Amino acid sequence: MQITDTAAIVTGGASGLGAATARGLAGRGAKVFAVDLPGAVEKAPLVDGITYTAADVTDADQVSTAVDQAAGSGNPLRIVVNCAGIGPSARIAGRKGVHDLDLFRQVLEVNLLGTFNVMRLAAAAIGETEADQQGQRGVVVNTASVAAYDGQIGQAAYAASKGGVASLTLPAARDLASLGIRVMTIAPGIVDTPMLATVSEEFRQGLAEGVPFPKRLGTPGDYAQLALDIVEHDYLNGEVIRMDGALRMAPR
Repeated sequence: MQITDTAAIVTGGASGLGAATARGLAGRGAKVFAVDLPGAVEKAPLVDGITYTAADVTDADQVSTAVDQAAGSGNPLRIVVNCAGIGPSARIAGRKGVHDLDLFRQVLEVNLLGTFNVMRLAAAAIGETEADQQGQRGVVVNTASVAAYDGQIGQAAYAASKGGVASLTLPAARDLASLGIRVMTIAPGIVDTPMLATVSEEFRQGLAEGVPFPKRLGTPGDYAQLALDIVEHDYLNGEVIRMDGALRMAPR
């Protein structure tokens, strides 16, 4: 599927994986609508081809407004990349007490329900567009994590939410096949995003040394490159791709 002259929605688009993907799509000639929370949108740098839209991915009305904005941009809405997510950690039970139920619920709501909410509303809008000669109308790229498979201590909520995103991939692809919409998921390993900005260089180097090859942290650019490759590769559908340098996470 071509990227030029399409409209694209990227959630979590003001920083990290989402920002890199939004820039990559805009650089290929797409009109990009970067969806993020109001505070993140206010701090986002201006980039040609990117329109920042404040919305909570768990809010149906706010997401509907963002989808309408993209669908009404003059370019057909073809691309959705879901990067919005949170990753707090807590043990199920331990010295600090029992896992907070509201925290578990919040992680699932943002990471899993938010991904599904954006996908369902955007897919309905994409389904209204004219298909190309191959019957294609669009593609959705969701973001899981290697924690879906190798969840560490303290990642019960995060791993459960990302496992849900991974498991959603195939049935979503099957559901949306009749509309000519592909669904793929990327499961990143350790990526150098703002969430790692507060740790020491020594700690970061230790994380990199645990990656079999290449021995470095992943970058948002790595993710964006893969997301764009998925968009352009028409026969990729219904699959989760690990982007992790062959890393398998230890318990801690």
